[in-house]
Amino acid sequence: MDAVQGTLDELGTPLHEVTFVVFDLETTGGSPAEDAITEIGAVKVCGGQVRGEFATLIDPGRPIPPFISVLTGITDAMVVAAPKLPQVLPAFLEFIRGATLVAHNAPFDLGFLRAACAEYGYPPPANPVVDTADLARRMLTRDETPDCKLATLARYFRSATEPCHRALADARATVDVLHGLLERAGALGVHTLEELRAFNRMPTPEQRRKRHLAEGVPAAPGVYVFEDAKGEALYVGKSTNLRNRVRSYFTASEARPRIREMIGIAERVRTIVCATALEAEIRELRLIAATKPRYNRRSRFPERAVWLKLTDEPFPRLSIVREVKDDGGAYLGPFGSARAADDARTALHETLPLRRCTERLGPRARRPACALAEIGKCGAPCEGRESREEYARHAALARRAMEQDAGMVFSAMEARMRRLADQQRFEEAAVERDRLAAFIRAAARMQRLRSLTAIPELIAASPAAGGAWDIHVIRYGRLAAAGVMPRGAHPTPFVDALVATAETVIPGPGPTPAASAEETECLLRWLETPGVRLVRVDGTWSLPANGAGRLRARIERACAGIPGDRPRDGRPMR
Repeated sequence: MDAVQGTLDELGTPLHEVTFVVFDLETTGGSPAEDAITEIGAVKVCGGQVRGEFATLIDPGRPIPPFISVLTGITDAMVVAAPKLPQVLPAFLEFIRGATLVAHNAPFDLGFLRAACAEYGYPPPANPVVDTADLARRMLTRDETPDCKLATLARYFRSATEPCHRALADARATVDVLHGLLERAGALGVHTLEELRAFNRMPTPEQRRKRHLAEGVPAAPGVYVFEDAKGEALYVGKSTNLRNRVRSYFTASEARPRIREMIGIAERVRTIVCATALEAEIRELRLIAATKPRYNRRSRFPERAVWLKLTDEPFPRLSIVREVKDDGGAYLGPFGSARAADDARTALHETLPLRRCTERLGPRARRPACALAEIGKCGAPCEGRESREEYARHAALARRAMEQDAGMVFSAMEARMRRLADQQRFEEAAVERDRLAAFIRAAARMQRLRSLTAIPELIAASPAAGGAWDIHVIRYGRLAAAGVMPRGAHPTPFVDALVATAETVIPGPGPTPAASAEETECLLRWLETPGVRLVRVDGTWSLPANGAGRLRARIERACAGIPGDRPRDGRPMR
């Protein structure tokens, strides 16, 4: 019997022979267990050619929440005559039979599809799945695209269809993104479906060559720093086991393009052993902020935080600033961008008649009022229509909304959104939604931060391996000391010794007086972990009873699927 040499194509399915079904779902919310599908759009492609399309609205069998109508542009009136999901699902499952499924952020859409199959007695789809968002994160660098949202990638690959936030249009845009990514993959030697799904999972020659950099790394919690030949920090990370984590950078599990690029430059790995995992997390944040490694994406510039300030003057106004001063002003933040701060400021302006002019007004200032006074948006203190005492009531309400009770802002903005939605002005309603979300998120975050940063000293403990305890001393929201108390040790002398050697922390002004907001949030997450026990608290740890935190859950449910600060499209982005 003669041996026959197989072809390369026999090693996998060539991509030009694969039938892809690119699909997108619109829903009433973000939870497959609680929400329903309102629209399906899908495009079948093979060899770069469209073979068919599938599109239908679906009656979810329940009212579409007003917030979701704002997000998706789909109203109850649009779906009243649409088929219900049990009528649509069999046809869609037949449409995708034998195809490779493609979606942008596939877990979201697949979660709803699988939940629908389970509810109506169909087996879950066993199709191979390709996630264009995941592919883009592996193939594209941050220098090429700032993020991997569908709209961003559609612009980058010059899609013929602009995502307009309806299922079929988004599926068509995803087709163009898929083809752009497949072209990029082909240049990287990926020619089969199997290679595509396993893309970037093999270590590069450079990774294999530099495995020696992981030698001698201790198996302990701490921080690691990849450095170049000049000793400049390239990347900072943390781990509960430094040895295992650093070794992983030289294996197939490390598939991020920018990190593989970093490994090609790195000449050494410096490690800093920490007492606890929490200390390692905090030291990582501080080192990133101090050294600003070029391959770290987050936490590099805490000094760029933006604040919304209610000034301390006879007629206070709202100002966007980059520095917190001890000047009697009330501060809201920090915000990730001036745009988000401006959204929050507008939400307050839409709720309260605070002046928007920038000059300082004295008690006796007199000048003509602007147009805002004529439409009821300002009490015109500049013209003397409001006294200092009358205007002070507006400023006091603004300060209360920022620091204690955001209910007034929430109610006013929600009513405004409903009016706009009732008038079918969904884009405008989406703008108002974003402004409210920016305010509520910032107020909830700041109030949560202040609950800890107002405490001079807090000592807490959590169980550790082998019966030991991780002990941490926190002062004004800053980690001042960390230690591990061995099993059987008497806690009082151990804690007293840790406190005596802890960092002396002198607080500055503002809601984050001694550490970055990220550090304080990291400490709060640890404090809220099950099993953590308070040892000693110098002060009171509490949140405002009517604080913004109680409203944030409603905002996030309404904005389910929106990761950014400022979507302007009336639909959740994925």
